[in-house]
Amino acid sequence: MSRVLGIVAEYNPFHNGHLYHIKQSIEQTDAEYVVCVISGNFVQRGNTSIIDKWTKAKMAIVNGADLVIELPTVYSTSSAENFAEGAIKTLDQLGIVDTISFGMETNDLANLNNIANVLYQEPKEYVTMLNHELSKGLSFPKARENALMVYLNDIKRYASILSGSNNILGIEYLKAMKKLKSNMKPVGIKREKVFYNDDFIIDDFASSTAIRKMIVNRQFNDIMKVMPRSAYILLAQELRAGHYVLDLSKFQTEILYKLRGMSIEQIMQLPDVSEGLENSIKNAADSCNNIIDLVNMVKSKRYTQTRIQRILIYSLLGITNKMMETSKKTLPYVRVLAASENGKKLISEAMMKNPKLNLITSVKKYMETSKNKALKEMLQTDIYATNIYTLGYEKDSWANLDYTNKMVTINDIKGVKK
Repeated sequence: MSRVLGIVAEYNPFHNGHLYHIKQSIEQTDAEYVVCVISGNFVQRGNTSIIDKWTKAKMAIVNGADLVIELPTVYSTSSAENFAEGAIKTLDQLGIVDTISFGMETNDLANLNNIANVLYQEPKEYVTMLNHELSKGLSFPKARENALMVYLNDIKRYASILSGSNNILGIEYLKAMKKLKSNMKPVGIKREKVFYNDDFIIDDFASSTAIRKMIVNRQFNDIMKVMPRSAYILLAQELRAGHYVLDLSKFQTEILYKLRGMSIEQIMQLPDVSEGLENSIKNAADSCNNIIDLVNMVKSKRYTQTRIQRILIYSLLGITNKMMETSKKTLPYVRVLAASENGKKLISEAMMKNPKLNLITSVKKYMETSKNKALKEMLQTDIYATNIYTLGYEKDSWANLDYTNKMVTINDIKGVKK
């Protein structure tokens, strides 16, 4: 039986830190093959991907991945909890993934697991503490952080852990694995030199956040230092072609148009909207002409900027509470974006392991033949998300790329070397 490693990522864009993570993960697990589940054109932190999902898949394939799968949009734009659970469900149902590796700011996986146990088991004492913190008007992430530190009775040990973006996602992966009773073994790789929000370069490492800022400022010499050569070539090709979207503000007119056309009741049906937030969003949409002002008007101690931006994406893409709740009860399809020659073998191996696997290599074929209403609606959201995404391009804003773009193979990117 092959040793297969699973990785969940955004690759927005792929950089030297991601390459380090893949190499370290392979070294620590002795993996023969790598399966990546990646966000598509809209990402979990309430923003756009700077380049499209097929380009990100190419970057992954030429830098060590064998199979790249798209995390459906309804998960990739969701809370950390649903994002992680969607990714774990995707990897676990393949039946061939032995280990899952994720980056973390700490070097102690046991601490993350302790927290994941509390969140999974939800002891009464912890829930009482959480409700007490929420009653102070804090955001859910902050209230949860405070409650966990008090419950675990070691503020010094856990405070720094709960402030790390990668740690938080790692905890959610661990919790999802417990909930799904997954047999995959978790492996944590300590993030080196720069963290998610750092906007500086250390040696040849920079965060995706920093690289996106460098793209805005056209610091291409700096970008070349912090990305593998192959990934930089692919990025440069998309930038030259005008096929990129800097951030969510590219769609601010469309978002404001949508929100102004929605009733209070319709805004209430968007995920993450609660406790009168719909009124604040409606008032802001009716009085602002850009989303920066809108977000600043609505965000508060209770409602973070990321949460507000996710709500804006839901309004843009037509994602409702009902769709989000369905995603939590649904085993997602496996949409293959790219595969190496080894990746094609993994597809065959997965289908042998799980003949009922909803594996998609052709969107057209799946939409024509599948009778699964929930999965077709989920896939239609991916298609629509791409159609909206390309409107942000400087040129060539074609629709229906999910139908016309085929699964990427290594032959499609022969001219790009590591």
